[in-house]
Amino acid sequence: MNDETKYMLKQLAFYTFIFVVVAWIVVPLIVATLYAFAAPKDYYDPNKVIPLHFTAKYVKTILIHLGAWEAIKNSVVVALLTIAISFTLGIPAGYAIAKFIFPAKDTIKLSIVALRMFPIPVMAIPLVILYIRLNLIDTRLGVALAHTAMALPFVVLITSSIFAGVATELEEAGMVFGLTRLGSFLKITLPLALPGLAAAAMFTFVMSWNEVFVASVLTLSHRTLPAQILSIMAGSSGGAAPDYYKFAAAFIMTLPAMLFVFFARKYLITMWGISLK
Repeated sequence: MNDETKYMLKQLAFYTFIFVVVAWIVVPLIVATLYAFAAPKDYYDPNKVIPLHFTAKYVKTILIHLGAWEAIKNSVVVALLTIAISFTLGIPAGYAIAKFIFPAKDTIKLSIVALRMFPIPVMAIPLVILYIRLNLIDTRLGVALAHTAMALPFVVLITSSIFAGVATELEEAGMVFGLTRLGSFLKITLPLALPGLAAAAMFTFVMSWNEVFVASVLTLSHRTLPAQILSIMAGSSGGAAPDYYKFAAAFIMTLPAMLFVFFARKYLITMWGISLK
């Protein structure tokens, strides 16, 4: 077997692997989108793989009549609050870990990761009792605080890695030319770290958007979208919704998150281009 044949086989294997990975992700999204709008007669027709008749009835029913639209707004508010609180606490902590030397630094980093060891269901009852006492039960802020506790360890570790990649000499040069340490951070370090912070924001948003257990336990009238969808599916007759409602719910769940990631991805690529100039 000559080198050209080996190269072609490697290329074929590589592109086959890429195709399988992309198909693994994209095919379920396509199926969920198609059958979210499929008419029931096509859905239950064993002779039709791809539906030919479509209706928006079930998507509209979930959005308008079953409260999913209000839940989407709750999810967006909660996710944005989670990003804001996580970054307010996580950016200073990540900067301190990256730029300063202090006792037990590695132990603190390990302890931050260890916070994720405790399963949320075990803490559900104490969390509800605490929230009732603090008047945070069934509020968007309460859910955002709980999501912040889940996302903050990762935000701290991600931001510390980002700031560690920014040369300290650049900050020192800024201070030589009259900037304070805060001014050097805001005008030099932070702009260079924006691409990584955008990635951290994407992670935090998607984590908050997809989280269902905490939102279901802590809310009743201000449910986020996953909690509302779970309530709709479980509240159907017999405890299980018809399949076409499930596909409609899957479409409603995935579309906003995909749109956010798409626009954040474009911003992330743009920021990388700016930072490399």
